[in-house]
Amino acid sequence: MAELKNRKMKFTGIWLLPILIRVGCLVEAILDPVDFLALQAIRKSLVDLPGSNFFQSWDFTSDPCTFAGVYCDGDKVVALNLGDPRAGSPGLSGRIDPAIGKLSALAELSIVPGRIIGPLPDTVSQSKDLRFLAISRNFLSGEIPASLGELRGLRTLDLSYNQLTGTIPPSIGSLSELSNLILCHNHLSGSIPPFISQTLTRVDLKRNNLTGTLLPATLPPSLQYLSLAWNQITGPVDRVLLNLDQLNYLDLSLNRFTGTIPGRIFTFPMTNLQLQRNYFYGVVQPANQVTIATVDLSYNRFSGEISPLLSTVQNLYLNNNRFSGEVPASFVERLLAASIQTLYLQHNYLTGIEISPAAEIPVSSSLCLQYNCMVPPLQTPCPLKAGPQKTRPTTQCNEWRG
Repeated sequence: MAELKNRKMKFTGIWLLPILIRVGCLVEAILDPVDFLALQAIRKSLVDLPGSNFFQSWDFTSDPCTFAGVYCDGDKVVALNLGDPRAGSPGLSGRIDPAIGKLSALAELSIVPGRIIGPLPDTVSQSKDLRFLAISRNFLSGEIPASLGELRGLRTLDLSYNQLTGTIPPSIGSLSELSNLILCHNHLSGSIPPFISQTLTRVDLKRNNLTGTLLPATLPPSLQYLSLAWNQITGPVDRVLLNLDQLNYLDLSLNRFTGTIPGRIFTFPMTNLQLQRNYFYGVVQPANQVTIATVDLSYNRFSGEISPLLSTVQNLYLNNNRFSGEVPASFVERLLAASIQTLYLQHNYLTGIEISPAAEIPVSSSLCLQYNCMVPPLQTPCPLKAGPQKTRPTTQCNEWRG
C-alpha cells in the first residue's frame, strides 16, 4: 500500500508534468495511474522494427494521450492502435504485455502487421468494454483465450495470419454482438462452434486444420461472407446453406464435404460461389437464371446434363466432374459474344457442343473441352493440369453410358 501511495504521489506532479486531456474542451486532468503504468509496460515489451519510428512520440514525460495510436476519454485510454497503419510499414516486434488488461476502458485494440510473438494474453478479457480486437499478420502462437467469451460487447475479432493452435473456444460462439470473425491462416483444429449472434455477417476460417461437420444451427442467417476453404470439414451442407440466403460470398473449397447442393443457393445475392475440390455429387439444377459472376464446382462428382441457366455466369468451372450430354447452345452464344470469360468443361463425359470449327473465341475468353466423350470441334488453350489427351478413352465413355 505504501508503494502504491508513493507511485500516486509521483503522478500528481512531483516527477511528472500535468497531463492535459480533451473532453469536450481543454481541461487539466491526469491520466489514470493504472493506465499510465500499463502503457509503460506495453512500451517496454514492444520495439519498432528497422525502418519504423512509431514509438518516437512515446515520451512519458509528456501527455500519453498525445502518443501515436493512443486515444483517451477523460482520464482513461479507450483505443490503442499500435504501429504505423500505412501500408508497407515495417511494424513492431516483441510480445504483448499482460498489463494490456489493465486498460479497463479499452474499446479498441489493433496492432499492425509485424513480428509480434508469443500468446495473446488472456488478461485482455479484463477490458470489458472491448469491441474491436485486431492483431493480424504477426506471429502470435498458443491458443485463443477462452476468456475472450467474457467480452460481451466484442464485435470484431481478427487474429488472422498468425500461428495460433488449439480449437476455436465455444465461448467465442456465445458472443451475442459478434459481427466479424476472422481467424484464417492459422493452425486451428477441432470443430466450428455454433454462433448465437444474429448480427454475424463475416466468418473467415480458411487455411486451418478444422474438422467435424456443420449443423444448421452452427451459422446464423445473417451471414454475408463465409470462407471455410482449405480445412478438413466433412458431411453434407445442403440444409446449412438453405439458411444462409444473405450470402454474397461463399467458399467451401478444399474440404471433404459431401452430398448434393440445393438449386436455390444460385439465387442468393452472391458474386462468388466456390465449392471446388470436395465430394459433392448429384445434379446441379439452379432454380432460376444465375447472376453469380464466378461459380467453381470443379473437382467434385456432379453428374447429369449442364443446365442452360448457368450460361449467364461469367467464369464457370465445371471441369473434373461427371457431367454428360451436350453443352447447351446458350453457352456457345454467350461465349462468342464475349459474355463468358472462362468456361472450363474438361474431364467430364460430355458428348457434343454445337460450335463451328472456324469459330473465333474472343481473346478475353477461355474455353477448354478436352478429355470428354467427343472430339473437340476446335482447338483452344487449356490449363496444363488438363493433360495432353484431347478425348476420353472410348471404353470409359461406354462404361459411363452403360
